[in-house]
Amino acid sequence: MTKIINLSDFADGAVAERVNIELQKALENLADPNTDPKKARTITVKITMKGDDKRDLANVTVTANTKLAPAKDIETRIVLDRDGRGKVVGQELKSGAKGQTFVDDDGDVSSDTGEKIISFKKQGGSNQ
Repeated sequence: MTKIINLSDFADGAVAERVNIELQKALENLADPNTDPKKARTITVKITMKGDDKRDLANVTVTANTKLAPAKDIETRIVLDRDGRGKVVGQELKSGAKGQTFVDDDGDVSSDTGEKIISFKKQGGSNQ
């Protein structure tokens, strides 16, 4: 079979360059920890040809598009409560369970919503 075009050289290498740009986008999306690694990424190369009236020449357009995986949903939990006037209020749950205290990243004891209950820095503790 006779080779009509060489994709590496087609349009002075612009087609190969465009495919490589789209491939780079797909690779970066695959490496992004905020996306699902198992979702498929696709690169579509579309070659459109239109002939002239004499049918001796064709105008060719090449497009390359990448379909990337969307960022994963971010999930969190909000503790619901009411303020002194009965209005519903909420704060993000930091401890993992409503009503449970935890040791925060600073080594202090915090409420379930992250408010410090015991700060060892203020008490002159050994926490640095």
